[in-house]
Amino acid sequence: MKKGFSTKSLVRGALIAAAYATLSYLSAPLTFMFFQFRLSEALCVLPIFLPEAIPGLFIGCLIANYLSGCVIWDIIFGSIATLIGAILARALAKLPRKLMFLSTVPTVIANAIIVPFVIIYAYGSPESYLFLFFTVLVGELVTATGVGTILYYQLEKRKFLIG
Repeated sequence: MKKGFSTKSLVRGALIAAAYATLSYLSAPLTFMFFQFRLSEALCVLPIFLPEAIPGLFIGCLIANYLSGCVIWDIIFGSIATLIGAILARALAKLPRKLMFLSTVPTVIANAIIVPFVIIYAYGSPESYLFLFFTVLVGELVTATGVGTILYYQLEKRKFLIG
C-alpha cells in the first residue's frame, strides 16, 4: 500500500473541495448564519468512500466561507467543524450498511456545537446559544443526514470507490 496521495486522489480531493465550495456558495443565503442549510453538507458522507474527501471537504469549506465574506473566525472554526465531522465519518466507515446514516452524526454534532459559538462571538449575534444550536442542528439534520444518507446509498448502490 502506498503512503501519501496519488495524483488521482489529489485531483479527487480538489474536485470535492470545488463541489463543496460551489454548492455552499450557490445555496446562499440559506448557507450562512443561523440557518446553515448547506446542501454541500451532504458531501460529508464522502470520507466513507474516499480518504481524500477529508482534506477536500475542509478546503472546500475554507473556500466557501472565504468567498462568502465570512470573518476569519468563521473561516477557521466553521471549517474545523467540517474537518472534525469528516474525520469521524471516516472512522465510522465500517458500520453495517443499514446503520450508515449514523456516519453523518459527527458532522451534525460538530457543526451544532461549534457554529453557534462562531455566530455569537464572531458576528455578535443576539440570539442565544441554544436557539442557534437548534437551528444549526435542524439544518444539518436535513442536509448532512437527510440528503447525505440518500447520497450515500446512491453511491453505494453504484459501487462507488469504497475504500
